[in-house]
Amino acid sequence: MIDKRIAVVILNWNGAKLLEQFLPSVVAYSDEAKIYVADNASVDNSIAIIKEKFPAITIIQNEGNYGFAKGYNLALQEVEEEYYALVNSDIEVTENWLAPILSIFDAQSNIGIIQPKILDYKNKDYFEYAGAAGGFIDQYGYPYCRGRIFETIEKDNGQYNDELEIFWASGACFFIRKEVYRKLNGFDDDFFAHQEEIDLCWRAFNMGFKIKYTSKSVVYHVGGATLNESNPKKTFLNFRNSLLMLTKNLPENKLVPIIFVRLILDGFAGIQFIFKGKFIHCWAILKAHFHFYHLINKMLKKRTGTQSNFYFHSKSVVYRYFLKNGTIFEK
Repeated sequence: MIDKRIAVVILNWNGAKLLEQFLPSVVAYSDEAKIYVADNASVDNSIAIIKEKFPAITIIQNEGNYGFAKGYNLALQEVEEEYYALVNSDIEVTENWLAPILSIFDAQSNIGIIQPKILDYKNKDYFEYAGAAGGFIDQYGYPYCRGRIFETIEKDNGQYNDELEIFWASGACFFIRKEVYRKLNGFDDDFFAHQEEIDLCWRAFNMGFKIKYTSKSVVYHVGGATLNESNPKKTFLNFRNSLLMLTKNLPENKLVPIIFVRLILDGFAGIQFIFKGKFIHCWAILKAHFHFYHLINKMLKKRTGTQSNFYFHSKSVVYRYFLKNGTIFEK
């Protein structure tokens, strides 16, 4: 019998069609894992489909739709495997996707979090927006990836076929040691969804854990299956949560000046939405700022005092991308 030390945990909310489509690949290629579906009180037939078609999968039922952060935090209280694989319901996994992850965790005790290569399910020769070949941030906290900077997505020509230390791993397919997850108290419930994985990685980094990318594990992600780019709620969560994350994790000497710059840049983003006729997205940014002001004292109390000055890979990815046409990742 295979010693199942890894738990594949799929968070679901009204995703019956996605489960029917993508669970077969997870079941077929995850012999090393015990598979769970953590359900955020779905009102569709998700639970019935799992019980009927995938009886070997363990169901964890949350009492409400708690979003990504709290949904996982509650579910993982019941999961005791040594390693967690947190996988979106719109992910197709591939053969041998778990073995390289287990190999790294077993051989490198300082690695707390790992991300696989994430390609686009709809266009499999290209990287996928949410994670691509590993995440980084710039001095102002803007996230970007190898293979994806803002809206520019690279074709996978093997240019990122490596194993590399990164700054953040995508929540679409996120591997973490149970002991690290619990030491960090998991995701921040206040985020609900979006950028909570970057916040968790940043906190892990500040605590001395390393995050790694490996191209030997490959998955395909649909992306936008829960909230697509046109949804103003996604705009709200991204802008608000980015400010919350910066407040918690920036080094003290950079906290005020960088938050100030980000608020100004958010204003420019709002103006850009107005010129595009996307008024509801401009309002989402304003709403995000109001929520940020309401939560700022709470976030300041979450600071640990371990914030590092060496968190960023680029001084300003915004400047390099928009003014210097820097659309490809620079080492």
